[in-house]
Amino acid sequence: MSARGRFFRGLVAGLFAGVCLVETALAQDAGCRLVPVAGTTRQILKCREGLTVIVEDGARFTLKDRDRNGKADAVRLRRKALLLDAPAGSVPDGFAVVTPQAIAAVRGTKWVVDVGQGKTSVFVLRGRVAVQRPASTAGVVLAPGEGVDVEAGTAPLTVKRWPAKRVTALMARFGQ
Repeated sequence: MSARGRFFRGLVAGLFAGVCLVETALAQDAGCRLVPVAGTTRQILKCREGLTVIVEDGARFTLKDRDRNGKADAVRLRRKALLLDAPAGSVPDGFAVVTPQAIAAVRGTKWVVDVGQGKTSVFVLRGRVAVQRPASTAGVVLAPGEGVDVEAGTAPLTVKRWPAKRVTALMARFGQ
């Protein structure tokens, strides 16, 4: 097995040993606080240990605390996008974004997950992100500048270097 395959398998196994995610009603219950962005309708979740989540206006998501230690370690995203920044060491056991089409798992990185029109798109700004479909053991690992579009089905996931125009349009949704 390649180094990339071992990285992916170890990351996913560690993050999803307990697939049953614990519902968390309030951001505070997961060790986070919502901070409004002045002059916009956007909000930022600031969590313990340095995890930051910029929320696109209209995004629908639920924070999760899978190990019940009072710290967010996953989010279930149902609509729109989140820009996540999990600096190395901020979430020691990793952080995952679960959508209807994909699971994006990391240990320390900056990435965007966008849900809409029957697909999930994942793009990496810094670090590495493992992406797979929820019912699959096969997946890919994205590096900076790479993205993947995940749709329902069994077609292999295709990693692509995203064009600057697509990245610029995505980041503009977060005021960046």
